[in-house]
Amino acid sequence: MTDSTPHTARQEPLGTPFGYRSSADDVLAEHDLTGRRAVVTGGYSGLGIETVRALTARGATAVVPARRPAAAAEALADVDGVEVHPLDLSDLDSVAAFARALREDGRPVDLLINAAAVMATPEGRTAQGWETQFGTNHLGHFALVGGVAPLLTPGARVVSYSSIGHFRSPVRFEDLGLDEEEYDPWVAYGQSKSANALFAVGLDARADAGVHAYSVHPGGIMTELQRHMSTEEKTARGWIDADGNPNPLFKTPAQGAATALWAATAPELESRGGVYCEDCDVAALVADDTTDVRAGGVKHWAVDPAAADRLWALSVEATGVEPFAS
Repeated sequence: MTDSTPHTARQEPLGTPFGYRSSADDVLAEHDLTGRRAVVTGGYSGLGIETVRALTARGATAVVPARRPAAAAEALADVDGVEVHPLDLSDLDSVAAFARALREDGRPVDLLINAAAVMATPEGRTAQGWETQFGTNHLGHFALVGGVAPLLTPGARVVSYSSIGHFRSPVRFEDLGLDEEEYDPWVAYGQSKSANALFAVGLDARADAGVHAYSVHPGGIMTELQRHMSTEEKTARGWIDADGNPNPLFKTPAQGAATALWAATAPELESRGGVYCEDCDVAALVADDTTDVRAGGVKHWAVDPAAADRLWALSVEATGVEPFAS
């Protein structure tokens, strides 16, 4: 369980020695992870594979659940200490099967990093009928954490990738499927990223002693996550130039992975569970009517304990799983 400090009071930057351009290797330089075991969703591409490479370079072993196990095995062929398992986060039956396999194996888990995501997808539904982005990005990971929770060691950390995209929408509790208006893939993505941040708040408040949860915004990075966007849209948003070159302000994948790895290992976060982080520090709260994403920060709706409690109850009902249920 986290301390009794009001959650929004803990959502204040610490002034760490790291920053926007810090890399995964930078934040792990003083950490020996020998003997620690991590589960990294999405760990075979983009930020996920950078995370796996950095962890294993410091002595950890990693489990990589993958929707495309053959592709994952090929991508990770040169990384020692990795095992690949099948997992489709958009299908709760697949999530349950993966979690059951890990529990039957019985080895403890020290780090659980929820890096997999879909972004700005066409309108669709998961295997259980939920809006694709909410169902995959949030409910799939909620069920995964619940299934793996018995394996989490004292002192374990659960880190979930949120995004500055949460600025686009809070969780729309009365219209999760976004059925009341024309489907907007960015509103759907924003809702799912707000849910990721709220999940960290709710999980940290309920986890066994010593287990903490965090959410992170990795920064702007060009990865396979943008595969559903057209070249025209990426150009219009300023993410690439006319020649297809990424915006020079964007981070590299190694820099993008740094904040999650910092949250997974930083001792200064021990008393600040549930916070939303960016640029290897705790993010500052910004007004809910803020629209400028360049300054960063986190909106209250993404770290509000009351909203986190409401999302928790909804997620338990939707998945049939409750992490750390007593």
